[in-house]
Amino acid sequence: MLSSDDFVVRMLGERKVPSPLGLSTRRGDGIAYFVPDDTRVLHRITGNAEEGFDCGVFMQRAGPREKLFFDPPKTRVAMVTCGGLAPGLNNVIRSLFLELHHKYEVEEIIGFKYGFRGMNPAHGNPTITLTNEFVRTVHNEGGSVLGTSRGAEDVGLLVDRLVEMKIDVLFCIGGDGTLRGAHAIWQEIERRRLTIAIVGIPKTIDNDIPFVYKTFGFDTAVGVVRLAIESAHVEAVGTPNGIGLVKVMGRNAGFIAAYGTLASMEANFCLIPEVPFDLRGEGGLLDLIEKRVRERGHALIVVAEGAGQNLLEQGDTRYDASGNKLHEDIGAFLRDEIVGHCRGKDIFHHIKYIDPSYMIRSVKANASDAIFCDDLARAAVHAAMAGKTDCLIGLWHGVYVHLPLELVISQGPRRIHPESFLWRSVVGATGQPQAIRARAV
Repeated sequence: MLSSDDFVVRMLGERKVPSPLGLSTRRGDGIAYFVPDDTRVLHRITGNAEEGFDCGVFMQRAGPREKLFFDPPKTRVAMVTCGGLAPGLNNVIRSLFLELHHKYEVEEIIGFKYGFRGMNPAHGNPTITLTNEFVRTVHNEGGSVLGTSRGAEDVGLLVDRLVEMKIDVLFCIGGDGTLRGAHAIWQEIERRRLTIAIVGIPKTIDNDIPFVYKTFGFDTAVGVVRLAIESAHVEAVGTPNGIGLVKVMGRNAGFIAAYGTLASMEANFCLIPEVPFDLRGEGGLLDLIEKRVRERGHALIVVAEGAGQNLLEQGDTRYDASGNKLHEDIGAFLRDEIVGHCRGKDIFHHIKYIDPSYMIRSVKANASDAIFCDDLARAAVHAAMAGKTDCLIGLWHGVYVHLPLELVISQGPRRIHPESFLWRSVVGATGQPQAIRARAV
């Protein structure tokens, strides 16, 4: 059971510097006002006594504070983007700069090139001084103008670099690996008793960070996935016994596959890591695809990359540079299995396999994500200038909150519950069984 103590965010020290924002101290809806630290957001808004529902567990609301820890004109700020790309990275970079420079009047803002790797002087990557001209149009581009990389670096060397450059605030923009790295940097800072703020902005296409309802770029990615699914549907219905197969990202969580399926309303099967499925036998996936093709003349399958891994021959476990387990290619495996099954049943067919994985994360942010990125960035600046540290900004119940990094990284990835409203909606949209299981003979 969680308590409000679990959501307490670290502070660097007493806040004594008046904020330059000039907001009202009056509280009320629709008013631009300073947010007191005791403004709370419920962890849960529904529940019952039987499950131990506790109305006394709160998160801290994000927003501008009336008093700051850092004196803005004397503050040096840096930012870094790590891990895989996501739509909106440049929006976040730009909005961080705009809030820091124009609202708080911070004069020195730099970007480290190529993630945590670029912070390590051993790799020789130059820093970038952010200016109005540099960020002027970056929000119109996909990717990250700061570049990115995966992999851990010597935390001691990274903190040495921050000290050498007299950095007061570091914004870490990235997913679970980045947040683990940010927390490790903070631990070293704390060990040395330094006053450097570390604030995270959560980014992952998989949308699987705990206590964060949505990560930036996810809406844009779902839009691209929807286009891929609709294209596969056009291919499938345009040929006799056409079969479309779309593989999307989702190592441990199937949010992209699920929301893409709901956005398109064209898929007949959605396969995600959280819901195992049988491949063969009566009632297994191949049997259901066969029946669908014979009855309707076409079929469309959406599969997340982490689904069905139990069906593949597993050799030595491999990991990427960020420590994420590498999966076998479930998309290519299913394509070959479907082709073999249809040939064995003498079913004339056409199959089209579409893998838009890297397309979905390299495009520019759509309208809703652009707004979301701006909100996240400005909330992160408010937190950092107030001396909040070892924390990230999350969206929870429609409100921006501060979350301790240690709590977030300790929970493991957020996942889809097989009995959730989301999964029941997917099952209703596709018409597939709640669980694809072969019947015993």
